Amino acid sequence: MHERQAQILQALYLRRSDTMANLAEEFHVCRQTIKNDIDTLSLTHPEIIVRPGRHRGGVFIREDFRAERKYFTPKEVALLERLKTDLQGDDLCTMQEILNRYTA
Repeated sequence: MHERQAQILQALYLRRSDTMANLAEEFHVCRQTIKNDIDTLSLTHPEIIVRPGRHRGGVFIREDFRAERKYFTPKEVALLERLKTDLQGDDLCTMQEILNRYTA
């Protein structure tokens, strides 16, 4: 999953729905790029529903779905990995536990 796709997924989990046009504007890409990202995400995230239509269409998260886990983005993981090199002992163990818990 690319960083933008992870950000799109988190935005959808928070908002529960949005339009592709709004997502395209927010992420500074064209609508087709968002459509491609949503198509890719839909392969591994069945909670994503796409409804066509101008007035009631958009990208939705199933009503019965609740995101149980939060994950770091690839950029956040890279930062934590760099910071980890300066840690020792219990701090190093704690950082590794955090990375294990919140990386996909």
